[in-house]
Amino acid sequence: MKTPSFRTKLWLYFVLFAAVIFSLLWILQTVGLQSFYDGMMKNNIRSAAKIMAAAAESDDFFDIIDRLSFEDSLLVYITDTEGNVYYSSDAFKPFFHQTGRPGPGGRRNDPFRKNDPNGFPPGALRNLPDNYGVFLEKLADSENGTVEYTENNTFICGARITLDEEDDDDDDDDIHEAVLYVSGTLGAVGAAASIIRAQLLWVTVLSLIIGFVIAWLIARRFAAPINQLTEQAKMLAGDHYEEKFQKGFCRELDDLNDSLNESAEKLSEARSYQKELLANVSHDLRTPLTMIKGYAEMVRDISWEDEEQRNADTGVIIKEADRMTALVNEILEYSRLQEANRDIRFTRTDLSALTENVTDRFETLFRNEGGVIERNITPGCIVEGDADMLERVIFNLIDNAVRHSEAPDMRISVSVYKDDRVHLEVTDHGRGIATEDLPHIWEKYYTTRQRGGKGVSGLGLSIVKQIAALHHADLSVTSEIGEGSTFGFHIAEATE
Repeated sequence: MKTPSFRTKLWLYFVLFAAVIFSLLWILQTVGLQSFYDGMMKNNIRSAAKIMAAAAESDDFFDIIDRLSFEDSLLVYITDTEGNVYYSSDAFKPFFHQTGRPGPGGRRNDPFRKNDPNGFPPGALRNLPDNYGVFLEKLADSENGTVEYTENNTFICGARITLDEEDDDDDDDDIHEAVLYVSGTLGAVGAAASIIRAQLLWVTVLSLIIGFVIAWLIARRFAAPINQLTEQAKMLAGDHYEEKFQKGFCRELDDLNDSLNESAEKLSEARSYQKELLANVSHDLRTPLTMIKGYAEMVRDISWEDEEQRNADTGVIIKEADRMTALVNEILEYSRLQEANRDIRFTRTDLSALTENVTDRFETLFRNEGGVIERNITPGCIVEGDADMLERVIFNLIDNAVRHSEAPDMRISVSVYKDDRVHLEVTDHGRGIATEDLPHIWEKYYTTRQRGGKGVSGLGLSIVKQIAALHHADLSVTSEIGEGSTFGFHIAEATE
């Protein structure tokens, strides 16, 4: 089964997100709406009861009752402990007990008394709830003088309060024990929930349709630069490295564009290096192979019976095989250094001791050819670097000097010393290098092409240059025609 495209997956994820959001909305607005409403209603009733109880002895007590009962749709009674009503109020209007007197506090807040000398209108009595006796029993059993419970879809809060009555015949206030009853209806969202469901159904359908269209447009918009990157990446396989990836859509894709552009540059360099390698090394490989084949045929056809000539011919074969082996090794070494992710093991390395060791390996062979290696090596020159790479630098510089040393002056000088840096210098007394050639001496294959082919592949000094770059070291070369050349490698001294 084929993997879905980026556009399809993005569209599906967006649709899934919309489905989850609307599912939660349906659950909250239908299943959870009633519970949420009941919880809020209970909190409002409880809060209103506390405010009323706290204001029982204030002058605007009944104003507070009327206001809260209207705002929160509450039913409120003020009664004595036997259930005789002093005052009642609901969401529509206040009611007064028809006993011939307005009850405690009536003078402080009695809107009907202004129009009726008896203090209340006829028919203003609101009957107590049927379960008021149960309420009084629960309140009497309460230890803290408060009670709250739910009965028949009604939440009830109550408290014992103290009222003071202003008597017309006495200047003193009479203290009365009273009962505060506050209730509110729960489960009142049934009809509203049906309306919400119908509205939510239309909202869901329209929103999903719009969401699908928006998701498709977003997926198309996001998929376009991805498709462009895919097409351009495919072009890299066809050696079209000059294509540049466009940026500007988003930061992540810009980072990917930068990576692909960098990869294209690296691939272009690798391709150029490959072509250059094939073009330049093919001649160096062809020559020893031709020599090996030619002398092998001579041994087979001509000098097989002539021991002296056969030995001379096989010596040439061995020499050319060694040359080809050295050539391949230098090419492989240079290729490894070209790798960007090569693991470099930096350690504290005694460059002086390393130079002594490499010089010892050359000295015996060079002495047999009539040469002399002079040493001027200061002990204890410590640097931070890869010991194997530094050894290759010393080997290549001394090998280069050996190959370009000529009679009668077959002297080589190897020096290691330090001042603000550590310096390795190798001097030969050969033909020297022309001034116009000095800037190119570190280039690949330059030695083979320009200096008579005395190097194995022309990569020796290029390898030194690569290692110097990896160690942040500097190179130098001075030379005079007929006087010889001095090659230098300059690196920072290791810190303590």
